[in-house]
Amino acid sequence: MENMVIVVGMDDSEPSFYALEWTLDQFFSPPEKSPFRLVVVHAKPTSGELFTAGNVVGGPLILDRNLASIGGRVLKKAKEICDAKSVKNALFELVEGDARNVLCEVVESLNASILVVGSHGYGAIRRAVLGSVSDYCAHHAQCSVMIVKKPKIKN
Repeated sequence: MENMVIVVGMDDSEPSFYALEWTLDQFFSPPEKSPFRLVVVHAKPTSGELFTAGNVVGGPLILDRNLASIGGRVLKKAKEICDAKSVKNALFELVEGDARNVLCEVVESLNASILVVGSHGYGAIRRAVLGSVSDYCAHHAQCSVMIVKKPKIKN
């Protein structure tokens, strides 16, 4: 029997790395007995999309290198977290495109059981302006979506 797939969508944020650690603690402890296969995905926006939006200083080639560098750094850190928790058979993917579409497409192509994403904790207005990857995925992904929010520390 093939293991069920959990996809964790990653970006370069603390909530994203918390969501990965939470997933490992909940579904891969102990790792050798987990019925799941882990796929960690980082979506790298295309430099053309960002350059066209007018948010970029410098050329598309420089931006593309920077985005690839960030993506590599995110996946390297994710691999280190998995290794520290003895999860050795995870798959790490850097996929070009909008994170919302990339995550939904990866989930569909792998027939994933669960998609896990972190919550940045944006308010309604900021979410409406920026768009929310987790909200989009919750409505469009073809599997269950778990939005992991880091608990606030009370003084």
